[in-house]
Amino acid sequence: MTPSEETRVHAWSRPEARRVVLLLMPSLVVLLSVIATTSIAATVQIGSIRESTTTLARDVATSFAQLDSVREALRLANEDPVVDGSSIREEPAFGELQSLATIIEQTSGVTYVVVADLGAIRLTHPRPSERGRQVLTDTSPLRTGEEYIGTDTGPVGRTLRVKVPVFDDEGDVVGMVAVGLLETRLDERAAETLRDLLPWALGALLLGTIASAFVSVALLRRFRHSDDDARELETTRRITLALREQSHEFDTRIHVIHGLLAHGDAQDALDYVEELGSVGEGDDGGSCPPLLRATLDAVRAELSVHGTAIDVAHDATSDIDGDVSLVLANLCRNAGEAGASLVRLRLSQDGDLLRATVEDDGPGIAPSDVERIFTRGFSTKTDRNEAVRGIGLDIVRRTVISRGGSLEVGRSELGGARFRFEMQVAL
Repeated sequence: MTPSEETRVHAWSRPEARRVVLLLMPSLVVLLSVIATTSIAATVQIGSIRESTTTLARDVATSFAQLDSVREALRLANEDPVVDGSSIREEPAFGELQSLATIIEQTSGVTYVVVADLGAIRLTHPRPSERGRQVLTDTSPLRTGEEYIGTDTGPVGRTLRVKVPVFDDEGDVVGMVAVGLLETRLDERAAETLRDLLPWALGALLLGTIASAFVSVALLRRFRHSDDDARELETTRRITLALREQSHEFDTRIHVIHGLLAHGDAQDALDYVEELGSVGEGDDGGSCPPLLRATLDAVRAELSVHGTAIDVAHDATSDIDGDVSLVLANLCRNAGEAGASLVRLRLSQDGDLLRATVEDDGPGIAPSDVERIFTRGFSTKTDRNEAVRGIGLDIVRRTVISRGGSLEVGRSELGGARFRFEMQVAL
């Protein structure tokens, strides 16, 4: 992996993203439920409006087709057919029929009531210019004797219309009655329905949001308790790890002293004890703050078990804290356990900002594993002698992020892995 392929670990981690999703999930469910419910209710209401409008038009058309005055006017029109485009004859029956149609239109709320003879010539129409003209839309009731329901565009616009045949006393078709209602009026009624539903939808959304907020608060409290438990467990683990490292280092030094004394080299043993006070000096840059010196000493002792050397250079002007010590120890230990023979540690300090690079000459990190190495429980090590694996780099990531820092992983000039991080030091 080249330097350009380095991956930066940001404060926005996957577990935190999952938590945000869980906290937002109740509100999202409420929102989608309200939208779905409102849409279904609106669809049902609009369908009901169209169905009731169709029923109204059918009732008006059927009732009008059964009037004797309608049959009489159609009988006269069929005996002396009206030519398409000519004016309606000054027959009293036709005038009375138009007056009756106008009254029905006004009282029922339909847009038009049209009567047509067998030639599909209109005898009535709200627009005088259309009377005496042929019907241009569907005229199937004149041929089949069955009613027609549909939506067509006519002289007054696009309308939902019902057309029924008119029968004489012998049961023969003598004409038809068409009743229609403008689609724009249906749209207006649908809009009114939506306006009526809107307050209920907003009320449901408000109540649902309040309820989901309580659920989110409960989840947040649970997360916080979980975080507190995790921090307590991590603190215990870190203390245990530190004690184990100190115990290992102490055992090593006791064995050295015991060996010297066993061979009668008391002065050498005394010199060794005095030398312990200056461990960490030399290649660590001479003067070294106490906790940093102790950390480097512990890291050096642990790496020696793996046959790994460490090269340290720093310009630290003040001592580090426990979190920095934890990060450094885990990164260096990880390199030694991965099979590196040399670990290079570089530290630089600018005020309370510490920058560090830990690189090694080990096998490095496969590109496919870069995203996963910081996941708790993931490990590239093949031995399973340790009870726990895959926690060191997760601890490093969380510790650096908790200090508002950043962490990068890439390929080292030594051939292995390189970790760079910066974080605030508690002064």
